[in-house]
Formats: sequence, C-alpha cells, structure tokens
Amino acid sequence: MEGGGGTHPGTRKEESQSGHALPTSLEANGLKKSSWGFLVTGVVGGTLVAVYAVATPFITPALRKICLPFVPATTKQIENVVKMLRSGRGPLVDIGSGDGRIMPQLEKKLELELEGDARVIACRFPFPHWTPDQVTGEGIDTVWAYDMSSFRGREKRP
Repeated sequence: MEGGGGTHPGTRKEESQSGHALPTSLEANGLKKSSWGFLVTGVVGGTLVAVYAVATPFITPALRKICLPFVPATTKQIENVVKMLRSGRGPLVDIGSGDGRIMPQLEKKLELELEGDARVIACRFPFPHWTPDQVTGEGIDTVWAYDMSSFRGREKRP
C-alpha cells in the first residue's frame, strides 16, 4: 500500500469469513452521527410544538374579527371574590367579561334567566343598572355582589 494504489485505511472494508463486507470505524461513526441528527430534529420539533401549544391561546384572540383583550384577574381581586363566595353555596360560573363591554347585555340576560336565589359576583366592572348588596375592595380590585332575591324584590327598571 505504499506509494500509490490501494485504498485509504479508513475507507477499507474488511471481509468476514462468510464473504460479506463489515463496516469499519468511520462507517460506524456515520451511523452515530445520523442518530444525533434524529435526536436534534426531535428536540427542535418538540420545542416548536410546545411553543405553539402555549402561545396559541394568547395569539388567536388577536386574529378574530372583533378582538377582545385578555384581562387577567389580580391576586387581590381573587381574594375578594373568595371572601364573597364564603357566604353562599351552589354552583359557580366564571364568565370573564374581558374589558367590560359585555356587562350591559349580560345584565339583561342574567335578569331574565337566573333563579331567585342566585348570587352574581362581578369583578372590576359592575353591572350598570343593578345596585350591589355587598362591595369589597377598591380600584381595579373592586368586587360587587348582587343577590337576585333582593334585586327581584325591588321594582324592575324600565
């Protein structure tokens, strides 16, 4: 193998007793490198899927025809709601009105559909025509409680 002819020692294949070529160390390293490629591709793909899953709920509202903002409740506001909930029992529904635009329409709907023993708790945005039975907090952390039994006992608004 001196001086010209022959093959490079790293690319040579050794013959086994059965006559089949066995891979040398460079070919075995190539297999290891390709498995690293699959691993890197899997990690990058998994990361992209995770980012998509986390970001989608926050991005899709901006793509709607009528964009409603996500307005999270503050810790103090949640504490105030829990204070108001301690005095009652029954099912709880969290509607989440965003920026408060829904309050006038929601007021009309709830007035027609709620049972007499229902209690409505509003955070950050009060109902425009109802008088609250209880108020807790101040500023953006204000929470209003409306008991339908006392509300229906009063004269209805026009």
